This record gives sequence, C-alpha cells and structure tokens, in this order.
Amino acid sequence: MTAAADNTLPTNIRALYQDLHRNPELSFAETRTAGIAADHLRAAGFDVLSGVGRTGVVGVLRNGHGPTVLLRADMDALPVKEETGLDYASTATGIGPDGAEVPVMHACGHDVHVTCLIGAAEHLAATRSQWNGTLIALFQPAEEVGAGARAMIADGLYDRVPRPDVVLGQHVGPAPAGCVGVRPGAAFASEDSIDITVFGRGGHGSRPETTIDPVVIAAAIVLRLQSVVAREIAPQETAVVTVGQIHAGNKNNIIAATATLGLSVRAYSQTVRTRILSAIDRIVRAEAVASGAEREPLIEFAESIPVTVNEPAATERTNSAFRAAFGSDAVYDPGQVSGSEDVGELATAAGAPLVYWILGGTDAREFAAAVAAGTAEQEIASNHSPHFAPVIDPTLDRGIEALIVAAREWLGS
Repeated sequence: MTAAADNTLPTNIRALYQDLHRNPELSFAETRTAGIAADHLRAAGFDVLSGVGRTGVVGVLRNGHGPTVLLRADMDALPVKEETGLDYASTATGIGPDGAEVPVMHACGHDVHVTCLIGAAEHLAATRSQWNGTLIALFQPAEEVGAGARAMIADGLYDRVPRPDVVLGQHVGPAPAGCVGVRPGAAFASEDSIDITVFGRGGHGSRPETTIDPVVIAAAIVLRLQSVVAREIAPQETAVVTVGQIHAGNKNNIIAATATLGLSVRAYSQTVRTRILSAIDRIVRAEAVASGAEREPLIEFAESIPVTVNEPAATERTNSAFRAAFGSDAVYDPGQVSGSEDVGELATAAGAPLVYWILGGTDAREFAAAVAAGTAEQEIASNHSPHFAPVIDPTLDRGIEALIVAAREWLGS
C-alpha cells in the first residue's frame, strides 16, 4: 500500500518536507511549523486546537463509534549549523535560551516526522469511509528539551480532546530507508540533564593556600563519576554518565570562586536511574566536603525524561500489521536506543499503551555497504549531527505508510 500512489495525498509531500527542512525552529518557537500543520489539518476536515502547551497543535477527526487513536509528531529543531550541502539546507538562525543567536537545523529529523504525520492525516481523512473511530493528530513542541509533552498535558490536553486508546509515533534514524524497527518494553533510555555548581573560595593563583579551588573539586568529581557505571551498575545493565560541560574562571592567574559541570545520564530502568542519581548526589557532596568547601554544591535538574516503554501486547499487534503490509524483512528489532524521548508521557497521562518505532532514513545500499565494511559508525551520520540528512525516497513514503498502517490496525473497520 502506497498512500502517495492512490491519489489520497493532496499535499506535495516532498516540497513540504524541503520547506520544513529549510525553515527549522527551536523548542517552543515552532510557530511557523505549527501554523503549517494546523492549516493542513483544517483543510483535511479536522477540528483543530492551536497553542496547546504554547505552540502545540492537535487535530481531531471524529468518524463514528470506535477506538480513539493518537498519532504524534514532534516539531522542534536543534541549535546546530547544517553541513549537509543539500540545496534545501537550512541557513536559519534562532535565539537560544541564553538570548544569543544560534544556527538552527533539523538535525534530529523532526521535519520528517511532521511531514509524515501531515501525509498520513490527509490520507486517513480522505479514506474515512474505510474506518471508524476518532483520529487525533498531535504536533508536539519542545521534545528536544524534554518539556513539550508535559506542557501540552499541563495545558489540559486530555480535557480538550478525547483520551486515546493507543498512542503511536515514529522517529527517523540511521537505519535502512524502507524499514521500521519496533522493540517491546524499554525502548528508549531515560535522560536526566543535571547542572552542578561547586563553590570554593577565589583568590590569586600565586597563593592557592588562601583559596578553596573549585576546579580541583570539579576535576575530582569528573574522575570519580567514571566509576559509577563501572562499579555501581551490574554488568548486564546499561547506563551512561557523561560530563558534557565544565566551566570555571576567566584568567590564568585567578582561582575562581565557582565551577559548573553539565551532566547527561541515561538508563533503561527506574531502578538503575535512581541508583545513578543517588551516586551522583553522594559523590558531588562528598568531594566538596573532602576539599573543605564552605558551601554545599547546588545540584539542579535541567531536563528529566522517563524511560520510553512500548507496551508489549500493543507492540506485537502493531508489528504484525507492519509485517503484513511491508514484509518481514522490512520490520526489525532495533535494540534499546540510548537516545531519549518524551512521547511516553502522552501515553502515561492518557493511561494508554504506547507503540513508538524507528523509521529508517539512510539509503539502504549505502547502509549495507558501510555495515559490511565495518565503517557504519564513521560513515553514516546519526541524529544531532550537522551532516544528518535522511534520504527523501523512500523514507517519506514509508513513514506515511507506517502511520497509516498502525492507525488502521487500531481504528475500527
């Protein structure tokens, strides 16, 4: 089944995708993208709510008695300078959280997600004589900062639209185009972004005895944190603790008064997540005490996203529909993804099962050749890379088809 081939897609999907790619917007600034999504939904016959959770858009298409199915796409881009060389590459800029102007790129493929959901929504609206129930098309802001789903829920999402019986969605990634990858259970890692400030006593670099050096405290913390996964997490578990930032001082001969660290933590179970966060808290405070710090460190959570869990029975039901539509060779188990997603919060708040899959976006022959040569990690650009550029064909068609197949499996016939 190819939606584009049966004249049920009034939109020029490829032109839409290139336009979205060329005009990315940062988290909670997706006003243009949201407007495009809302216009397409209205034209297809959906009742549309805009401004949900600041910039979110939700379309509802009621089509008789039957299940309620929610299809979700995220809209925001990243502060990355595009280096793909595409003729539709982004040259856009935006204003980051600190007020500085930054380059902006769809380096995570959310433009693919928006395009595919628009295409699927239009197809399902045009073929509504073939299904019963209620279809919800949800365009979510601010996934990249882990705040968009929560904002929509807090803004009364499920007081304003029906609660779904299932939440479905996809994420494009460096896998063969034409394939979809679905894993039951813990599918995407939890993510905690932690900002830590350690306090010392500043002074002249020539008189360290009069100071408490926060750089030394920070360095000790960084080294000690490397033991958390190696020595406090069981070998059969998977976890990541990354120190992505460390900042202190502004002159070589001045010992600063503070140092800051930025951490990213990933895990696939709440038990492991809790153990890691407890260890970080213990180590940070202990190193400050060991260095004689006169003030306790400040530990702040910038982002916190739970594990994304695909409900097993719902996943198998959806997988069966994918295998029937695309063939078994096009459906694979991607393993646990170390990236994180907040789509699960939409399902949890609704009390509904989640099925969230990987959509392949890499030319299949290039992918196979790189895997055979053992160079996939070096040659295949991944999400968040300035070189990330999903191939248009067959990625968009398969992404639209996957949403349609999954939705039709759950809607009444």
